[in-house]
Amino acid sequence: MTFAIPHARAAVEALKTGLPSVAGSRLTVPLVDGTQVQYANLDHAASAPCLDAVQDAVDELLPWYASVHRGAGFASQVSTKVYEKARQVVREFVRARRTDEVVFTRNTTDALNLLARAVPANTSVVVFDTDHHAALLPWRGPNVHRVTPTANVDGDLNEALARTPAGPRLVVVTGAANVTGELWPVARLAAVARRHGARVVLDAAQLAAHRPVDVRELNVDYVVLSGHKLYAPFGAGALVGRADWLRAAYPYLAGGGATRLVTERAVSWNHGPERHEAGSPNVVGAYALAVACQTLRRSWDAVVAHEEELLARLRTGLASIPGVRQLSILGEDAPRVGVVSFTVGDRDPGLVAAYLSAEYGIGVRDGAFCAHIAVNRLTGGRALRASLGLGSTAEHVDRLLTALRRLVTDGPARQYELVDGRYAPVEDTRPLPAFLTGL
Repeated sequence: MTFAIPHARAAVEALKTGLPSVAGSRLTVPLVDGTQVQYANLDHAASAPCLDAVQDAVDELLPWYASVHRGAGFASQVSTKVYEKARQVVREFVRARRTDEVVFTRNTTDALNLLARAVPANTSVVVFDTDHHAALLPWRGPNVHRVTPTANVDGDLNEALARTPAGPRLVVVTGAANVTGELWPVARLAAVARRHGARVVLDAAQLAAHRPVDVRELNVDYVVLSGHKLYAPFGAGALVGRADWLRAAYPYLAGGGATRLVTERAVSWNHGPERHEAGSPNVVGAYALAVACQTLRRSWDAVVAHEEELLARLRTGLASIPGVRQLSILGEDAPRVGVVSFTVGDRDPGLVAAYLSAEYGIGVRDGAFCAHIAVNRLTGGRALRASLGLGSTAEHVDRLLTALRRLVTDGPARQYELVDGRYAPVEDTRPLPAFLTGL
C-alpha cells in the first residue's frame, strides 16, 4: 500500500490552484426562497471539511481495516504498519525531537486532558484565562495560576511565573486564539518560561491547519492538535512531547494494549505511547490525520498566501460596515490566521447566523466558541466568528459582506423564531439531504 499518494481528482485540483482540494467545496445547500447555492463554509475553525486526498486515502485503506498490534493476519499487519507510519508522519509534521513520544488521542481536548493527568502532582501550571476550554479546564486546583493577558503578554507570563513556588512548572500556550485567530508569540513566551525552569505545552488546534508548527524552533516541550481542524474529520488527534512525564504517569486508560503482562496479582504497563492508548486504536483516524499532515506540508506557501489574501479582504470589508466591531485580545494589529470574530451592533449573533445560513447559504459560528471568559470579556455575551480555510473563496467572503450590509440597512427578508434554543426561519421548508431518510 502506498502512503498519502493523492488520487487523480485531488492532484488535478492542486495543479490548477496550487492548493489541496476539499470535498466540501462541491457542496450546495438550499435557501429559504427555494433556490440552491454553493455552500460558503466560513466555519473552518470549528471543523474543517475533509481533504480530497484524505477521502481518497481512507477509501483505499478501508478494505484493509483490521486490528492493530495484536493480529497475525495480513490485513492486521498492514493496519499496524499504517498506524505506526502515521505516528512517524505526525512527528515529522511538528518537527518533534527524536526522543519525543507521539500519542494518538481523540482530539486536542483529549490530548490536553491526558497531559493534565500525567504532570507530577506538585506541578505549578500557568494558563491564560482567554484560552479555549480545552486548554483552560483540565487544570484545576491550588497549583493552577490563571493569567489575564494584555498586549504585554510576555510580561504577564513573567510576572505569573515569578509568583509560583519552587518545583516543576508547566505553561499552557495557545498558538492561535480560538476566538480571534490572533497568533501568540509562542517562541517569546517559551523563552520566558525557560528562564523560570518551566515546560511549555502548545495548543496548536487553531494553528496547525494554517501555519507550520516546529517544536524545536519554538522550543516547546509538548504540542497538541486535532485532525478535525486539519481537514481530517475522523476523530483523531495527537499529543507529542517529552517522554519522562508520560512514562512515569499511570495510564490514561486502563485496558488492553497498555499492558505488557497481567497476572492475578500485578500489572506491568507499557512504557511507550501504547501506555496511554488502551483499547483498539482509531487506525482510520490516525491515517487520515497523517495524510492531511503530509498534504499540507507540500503546500504551505500556497496555503498561507491564499489565507492571507482572503483575510485582508474580509477584515477590510467588515471595517466598512456600520456597527460591525472586530474582536481582539492582543491588539487590532496583532497578526492572525484566517479567523475573525465580530459583533453586528446589538443584533443577536444567533439570529444573524441563522439569517446568513437561510438567506445566503453561509455557515459561520455564533456563541462563545468554547471560550466563555474571553468572549464575555470582549462582548459581554456572544459573538459571530467567520473562519477561512482551503475551501474558502473570494466569492464566499464577498457574499458574507454583502449579506451583512443588507442586514444592517434593510434587516432580514424573512421572519425568524427560536426553535429548541436556536433561531430558524418561520416556515422553514429547506429539504434535508436524502441520505438522512435512511437513518
